[in-house]
Amino acid sequence: MSDSTNPDAQHHLVEVAEFNSDTRYRLVRLMGVGWEPMGETEFEARVRLVFPDIDLHDPGQVHWADRPGEWPR
Repeated sequence: MSDSTNPDAQHHLVEVAEFNSDTRYRLVRLMGVGWEPMGETEFEARVRLVFPDIDLHDPGQVHWADRPGEWPR
């Protein structure tokens, strides 16, 4: 997945890729780091490690491709 799939990706600190029910992970792009598969339990801790002051509920900082806050089971 590349930043070209979302023209606004460079404006978000975090981008969460499309929901996929076949896996427990979602791909997450952290600006300056790249894409990583993350599960629900590791998402906040990992994002806060890279961006300690981020507001995870601010759509200007965190972009969800679909289903904000939802994770595959």
